[in-house]
Amino acid sequence: MTTPTLHLTRDVFGLDATLGVLRWQGLDFGFTVEDEDRGLDADMTPAEVLAIKVAHETAIPAGLYAVKTTHSPKYNRPMPVLLGVPGFRGVRIHSGNDEADTAGCILPGLTRDVDRMTVGKSRAACTWLYEQIAVLEAGGHEVTLLIDRDPAAWAARGRP
Repeated sequence: MTTPTLHLTRDVFGLDATLGVLRWQGLDFGFTVEDEDRGLDADMTPAEVLAIKVAHETAIPAGLYAVKTTHSPKYNRPMPVLLGVPGFRGVRIHSGNDEADTAGCILPGLTRDVDRMTVGKSRAACTWLYEQIAVLEAGGHEVTLLIDRDPAAWAARGRP
């Protein structure tokens, strides 16, 4: 497998939110906040995902996804969308600070507060990230996102 363009490792698992570390082309870039990780994986069928998923309150399945910039009707601007997410539609990478700002989407930030389960400087993170994605897409390159979990943090989360 080639190195993913973006690599998100989820490493803090709260009851309502999940924090992660985000890398761009192998280099640490920032952090993310998502909804609760309920243990979904991309190799699950949509039916398996939907049996576990809580609408607007569940992080997308861990796995490898293609990313493409398209027009977002909700935000009325071009934004990256993840393709082929089982049991989910319209998963975007957009700005926000906590799990209340997402319904399954990924919110990047340049800082994070583990105690509050938030990210900061999200608009700056998105501006930089969107520019980098646009450069690759303009050059005809595929953009991918790999989402995985830190095994020790996942095992220590205290839930099944």
